[in-house]
Amino acid sequence: MNNLTQECLKKLFHYDQGTGYFIRLKSSRGRYGKIGSIAGTINPITGYVGIKIGDKKYYAHRLAVFYVTGIWPKNEVDHINGIRSDNKWINLREASRLENRQNLRNALSNNKSTGLLGVSDSPNKDGTFRARIMFNGQLMHLGIFKTADEAHQKYLEVKRRIHEFNTL
Repeated sequence: MNNLTQECLKKLFHYDQGTGYFIRLKSSRGRYGKIGSIAGTINPITGYVGIKIGDKKYYAHRLAVFYVTGIWPKNEVDHINGIRSDNKWINLREASRLENRQNLRNALSNNKSTGLLGVSDSPNKDGTFRARIMFNGQLMHLGIFKTADEAHQKYLEVKRRIHEFNTL
C-alpha cells in the first residue's frame, strides 16, 4: 500500500508535463535538494529516473501518472519512444506487461547470438538464423533465414502488424 498522497506530492514537486521533470518546491537534504532543482537520478543500469521521497524511492514515470491523474497506475507505465528517462506526459501510457513488452526496441541483454530483436541462431547449427515473436502468450516461429538481417526484417514486418503497442 502506498501512503504518498497526490496532495503531498504536489506540495513537494511541480511536474512539468512538457519536459517530464519534477522540480523541487521544498528543499531536501543534500546538495541536490535545493528548491527549483530537478529531482531524481537516472539509474545507469535500467535507465529509469528514480526520486526519493522520505525513505522510499519512486520511479518518476509512475509519479507522473499519479501527479496528473491522482491514481496510482495499476499496470506498468510504458515509455512510448522507448527512452526510459523521458517522462514527458505525452510519452507515457499505462500498459499491461505484455503491451509494454511489445514496445521493446532492442534485443534483450541475454540475446548473445545476434543482438537483433526477434532473431537468434538457428538450432540447425548451419549458420542460418531463426525469427520468432510472442503473440497472445504464444511463441510464433516466423522462419529460418540465410542472414540475421533477413530474419530481423521478417520479425519487424510481423511485429508492425500484430503488436498494437509497437512503435517501430
